[in-house]
Amino acid sequence: MPRGQWVIPPMWLLHRQAYRQLVASGTSKARGAQVTWRRTAPSAGARLRLLRGLAVRNRRLDLRGVSTCLLEAGDGPDLVLLHGGVESGGVYWARLLPYLSHHHVVAPDVPGFGESAPLARLELGTFTDWLDSLLDATSRGRPTLVAHSMLGSLVARYAVRRGERLQRLVLTGVPAIGPYRMPTNLAVAAIRSAVWPSASNFDRFAAWPFHDGVRTAESDPGWFAAFAAYRLSCGQVPHVRRAMRQAISVGRVHIPDAALERITTPTALVWGRHDRMVPLDLADAASARLGWPLTVVDHAGHLPFVEEPAAFLAALFSWSVDAGL
Repeated sequence: MPRGQWVIPPMWLLHRQAYRQLVASGTSKARGAQVTWRRTAPSAGARLRLLRGLAVRNRRLDLRGVSTCLLEAGDGPDLVLLHGGVESGGVYWARLLPYLSHHHVVAPDVPGFGESAPLARLELGTFTDWLDSLLDATSRGRPTLVAHSMLGSLVARYAVRRGERLQRLVLTGVPAIGPYRMPTNLAVAAIRSAVWPSASNFDRFAAWPFHDGVRTAESDPGWFAAFAAYRLSCGQVPHVRRAMRQAISVGRVHIPDAALERITTPTALVWGRHDRMVPLDLADAASARLGWPLTVVDHAGHLPFVEEPAAFLAALFSWSVDAGL
């Protein structure tokens, strides 16, 4: 996909069709509907379609007073998958779950995203309390934590404080581990998508996370149509838009190396070679400075676990073996 391309035709079509379905159902803000964090039928149906055929449990837990939705699957060593700044929350990890039956996997919706209730404000203190409570409630020991993008920046800050709670840490597409300036066109697209969540604004943002959105969408058109519908539905909710803005605000702030060096948890980086949102150069530099091993996933952008799930997991588990963990 050429650098700077805004619209990928199959993804555009999926988002346009999803938006029309939402307007017709009356759940869209375009029809003046009031949307709360308690999901209405169309978005719940889209979420269920994303999970169809998977051996996964939908759970809801009260974590420090925050009603939190999470996916849970498999049995074995604890593995927590923490999403980035995406309206739909942790459900985009669904494409990894068939590969993880020998792990006990927990993929929550961070407060304010997906199906989880919001925090008064998403910041390090409230996030730390919530994540502590999540680990207490779902992990039998110290889990491996895989964290992505803007919310991965909060996880890195958490590891500075609470590294003893984690067995190992994997960061992917996380901007705060180096000096980061969001590309101007990406910032414009993200703001428009968050403030005015229409189909056309989602279209402008849809190209950015993918290296090859055409190939990715065509690999499972039904799944990506449901994902588009669910993202659009979540994007209509005021507290989700607020959480997105807060995640971007806190997630792009550089964490000084002096703080990152205090992370005692074995840490690795897994990056898409063609990540346009958080370029590979940032990961290369962080790996060199901090001594964290870096594995690059070819044919992938900012979402290597969506575009190349098998290669992403191969990178994750090969590092674990090499590290003797």
